[in-house]
Amino acid sequence: MNYKELGLKAGIEIHQQLDTAEKLFCRCPTLLRDTSERTGEFYRYLRATESELGEIDRAAREEMKLVRKFCYYTYDTVCLVEHDEEPPAPMNPEALEVCLTIAKMLGMTPVEQVQTMRKLVIDGSNTSGFQRTALVALSGALPDGCRIETICLEEEAAQRVEGDTFSLDRLGIPLVEITTAPCMHTPKAVQRIAEYIGMVLRSTGRVKRGLGTIRQDINVSIAGGARVEIKGVQELNLIAEVVSREVERQTNLLAVRDALRERGARVDHTVVDVTELFAGTASSILKKAKSILAIRLCGFAGLVGREIQPGRRLGSEMSDYAKKCGVGGIFHTDELPAYGVTAEEVARLREVVGAAEEDCVVIVAAGRERAGCAIEQVMIRAEMALSGVPEETRKMLEEGSTAYMRPLPGAARMYPETDVFPVEIDLDRWESIAVPELLTDRAERFVRAFGLDEALAHQMAFSERLPTFEAAVAAGVRPTTAARTLLATCRELARDGVAVDRVSKEEILTLLSAVEAGRAAKEAIPDLITELARTAGGGGGTPRERVDAAIARMAPAVSRADVEAIVHRIVAEREAFAREKGMGALGPLMGVVMQELRGSVDGKVVSEVLRRELKELLA
Repeated sequence: MNYKELGLKAGIEIHQQLDTAEKLFCRCPTLLRDTSERTGEFYRYLRATESELGEIDRAAREEMKLVRKFCYYTYDTVCLVEHDEEPPAPMNPEALEVCLTIAKMLGMTPVEQVQTMRKLVIDGSNTSGFQRTALVALSGALPDGCRIETICLEEEAAQRVEGDTFSLDRLGIPLVEITTAPCMHTPKAVQRIAEYIGMVLRSTGRVKRGLGTIRQDINVSIAGGARVEIKGVQELNLIAEVVSREVERQTNLLAVRDALRERGARVDHTVVDVTELFAGTASSILKKAKSILAIRLCGFAGLVGREIQPGRRLGSEMSDYAKKCGVGGIFHTDELPAYGVTAEEVARLREVVGAAEEDCVVIVAAGRERAGCAIEQVMIRAEMALSGVPEETRKMLEEGSTAYMRPLPGAARMYPETDVFPVEIDLDRWESIAVPELLTDRAERFVRAFGLDEALAHQMAFSERLPTFEAAVAAGVRPTTAARTLLATCRELARDGVAVDRVSKEEILTLLSAVEAGRAAKEAIPDLITELARTAGGGGGTPRERVDAAIARMAPAVSRADVEAIVHRIVAEREAFAREKGMGALGPLMGVVMQELRGSVDGKVVSEVLRRELKELLA
């Protein structure tokens, strides 16, 4: 696609959990728990509140179409603040400091007073029906001439377990929200900027890592289209695909609009009850429905079934809207006969609703109230198709396509939080914030200072094991040994099923120091880590005691005389092979010797002894 001609504009909102000891508005730990550890549960119904001007946010009004009973799991690590049974504590100063650090790294200007607001959210992810958020800084710089508009500090939402059940362990974890201007004009540019911001966040060393700890919301529009917010993109390498598919969707919706206008299409708002028509149907869905309602979309034939992005059609969009009323989906004549509905039933359906060949008929099957709500939603979305692209909040589906969630929120969504005092950001506080080294700069330093190759230095700088690496180097461990152990060795062992995560940072450091001191060979590192993982949790002892015990079991000390004796025996047993290959036998025989020694001797020592033994034999 020619994105310049299409007028693509995109911006990002990045949400990153902070790695603080306590939550944002209470003193509970920021620990995630297994649902099997829950101590209880309670239930809530949520409804939208009016703004100060007496308005109800349009997104919240959409969520209220279906009355839902939400269930919340509680733990011994959450308190009454998460339950919304107690006012919030003052804002966590550690979280604010991290947020200010990020703002300073991005060249932003802090606000003079951090005022907490309430953001209306009634999808069940907050027990209170709102999310607390606070603007911290404005206007920052990004590569390629882009800029950041705001950075906010807010509380994380509860984790959805399934359906309308949520877990309160995540609720309240401090979260920064970084919002860029709509300054990106290609899908790859969006991905590059997201990658850069992610690098800045990780450079602080004070953000959480792992799946779900960072999420990107992407705002996309094209000329003649509309701003659409795509929520919850967690995989960085999918961002460009998500943007390109949204451009494709909007382009196709505009083409559908033009085709509808050319046909003089319209929505017939007459709702026809066709329940009796399908009394003897073979369709299992229609057969068990208490009510089946139909509408006629004049001039829509062939367009409701047209694909607008991979795996999605205009009919899918209508179905998304209908599902807000609690139905499973819709049927339409662009896809029928199918699903047990016969051609004869389709013909009778068209006759009953008065549909011509160029018309499309949509039916909804459910209870009377839900069916009536759903068919109304279908008409709303069909009317939107006549205008082009509606402003929406959408969720990402697998592989990068999207589905409708709710309308874009408006100004009525925000109102002041009266239970949290404002926090002043004076000049002294701002100037006391130290700016950490960027990970990209750190990788370059590792190349210069430690002699690591560029690829290894980059991997190490961006790794979650960076603090362990820096501690090992500070303790005198050779940087290459430390980096390869933490990256390659640990990754390969984990791939083979070794529970590497059970080996503590202190044990890894002690092991690397033992290798550096010559108490174990570096070739024994994989076996020793495997042994430490196997025996983890099996008893006490300091890291030094556990590492020494592992070395004694897996790689006991072997003297040089013992090495010479083993090498002499192995070469003698394979004399014919050695004479045939000459010094070319060094490699194969090296593997045999090292396997017998099980990594208890440094490979350089073995190579030296073996080389000398071969030369003597061949002489």
